[in-house]
Amino acid sequence: MAPGNKLPAQTPVTVLPLLRKRSTVLDRKRILLADDHPGFLEEVRSLLDAHHEIAGAVADGAALVEAAQVLDPDLIISDITMPGMNGFEAAAKIRSLGLRSRFVFLTVHSSPAYLRKARSFGVEGYVLKLRAADQLLPAISSVLAGETFVSPELDF
Repeated sequence: MAPGNKLPAQTPVTVLPLLRKRSTVLDRKRILLADDHPGFLEEVRSLLDAHHEIAGAVADGAALVEAAQVLDPDLIISDITMPGMNGFEAAAKIRSLGLRSRFVFLTVHSSPAYLRKARSFGVEGYVLKLRAADQLLPAISSVLAGETFVSPELDF
């Protein structure tokens, strides 16, 4: 370019919309799923996919503990009854490791004893599988906001 010639005026680059898109993705909470029924895991994934980032999905408690350490999710949604290490044992191990992931059990167990045990491990949410379609998203919102959520059917 010859001396004294100025660069042509550049059209401003639109960066903000890109940042907004990126920050929207970053604002999505990372969720780790654990259930030993692949079909049910897929149903939960499809229910949550539009709202949250599914960081991973595992089929047993030992894999849940390992994945939680690697992925550091915001929230863990786990079944209680799984092969090997169950959900209670996995929750206890995850808590003992000092991981700060919040926890929701998604289970068939409606017994008060199971709910009490879940609470003793600091589990913040407890949703019955039969009510996942209408209660899981509100449970996630409550738990991520620092509140607890228990399926209303379990009002003991």
